[in-house]
Amino acid sequence: MLGTLQFIWRATRGSRLRPWRSPYLRWRFETYTGQKADTVQLSDFLRLIGREWRQLLHFLRWTSEMKEYSGESRK
Repeated sequence: MLGTLQFIWRATRGSRLRPWRSPYLRWRFETYTGQKADTVQLSDFLRLIGREWRQLLHFLRWTSEMKEYSGESRK
């Protein structure tokens, strides 16, 4: 769980109160959906989360596992 929160914290750097404006999340949104990153709005972001929440949770768990595997959590 801590790894998940750390990922979200890092991914929304500079846009924590408006994560849909995060350049990293916009780029990920574009690569996942095909919608241009500069057109992403709050409604698009919420719709994607609502539709893909299981995949999102799976991805966040995976990032936590990879962090542990890489030894980063031991630092």
